[in-house]
Amino acid sequence: MSAHGSKKVVFAALAGNALIAVTKFAAAAYTGSSAMLSEAIHSLVDTGNQGLLLYGMKRASRPADETHPFGYASELYFWSFVVAILIFGLGAGVSIYEGIDKVQHSHAVTDPLVNYVVLGLALVFEAGAWWVAYREFQRRKGNMGIVAAVRRSKDPSLFTVLFEDTAAMAGLLVAFVGIYAAQALQMPVLDGVASCAIGAILAVTAALLAYECKGLLVGEGASRATIEHLRAIVAETPDIVSVNELLTLHFGPTDVLVTVSLDFRDGIDSRQVEDAISDLEARIKASRPEVSRVFVEAQSWTGHAAAEEAHERRHEQPRDNDTSGGNGHGGSGGKG
Repeated sequence: MSAHGSKKVVFAALAGNALIAVTKFAAAAYTGSSAMLSEAIHSLVDTGNQGLLLYGMKRASRPADETHPFGYASELYFWSFVVAILIFGLGAGVSIYEGIDKVQHSHAVTDPLVNYVVLGLALVFEAGAWWVAYREFQRRKGNMGIVAAVRRSKDPSLFTVLFEDTAAMAGLLVAFVGIYAAQALQMPVLDGVASCAIGAILAVTAALLAYECKGLLVGEGASRATIEHLRAIVAETPDIVSVNELLTLHFGPTDVLVTVSLDFRDGIDSRQVEDAISDLEARIKASRPEVSRVFVEAQSWTGHAAAEEAHERRHEQPRDNDTSGGNGHGGSGGKG
């Protein structure tokens, strides 16, 4: 997913949610509906979230420097995680609190027709923003299912907006049903119940977003298809006997690190090895534009296996026999 496509989705959601939030707050103040107030808070939180996503995208685009040699692309993952926390803390928390208060101190909604009009318009606007996000998502996911595509997506700005807009439309329907049921059954308490239900929808959405963003923050490799493609490129390279190890890491949606350990054919000189590595790096970057850095290690298969075995032995050693001084946190070394 290009950065331009992701920004278009976020801007569309930002504009739509800002207008909807103002309209909902006005309707909530006029009618006294708890469900409408929850929806207004929901739209306000979503507006702030889109602002945070845009801020994260700007921060992530900064070039690498001495203190961050691999760049700042991971900042987008951090701000996406913050968005998930805000949805849970502000959106879900306030909605549930407001709903419980309305259940305990229920009162009839005045002029519910205003709420119906506002909810109808909000549903149209939200559907428009959702359609923009879904079209971009469709272009990216290809033949994969929606769940699989979300799990494999490395662009949180896109699936965050898609999740938010889906939750928003579900919340609007719940608010409509709650207000109508409260009016038709003469049970104002149902307005508060609807507010609690909206809070529950937001809580589930926040939990799903947090889970997906957590994986990106911890560090995810490239997709299986990308790794298989990289291995195919390596296999086409002359003078390579075997691939000892091929590792990938996403720093951002379009910023992938590739490290590969290769066993070269015996008898070739250093110039041939250097030329093969340069050619391999060029072909990888040409075929996968998201790959920003390629590090190649020339090492025999037996040497690599011995190094891995020694690494495993170091980590299997018991740590309770550590006699180092200081604060007692010393231990055996290992890979970073």
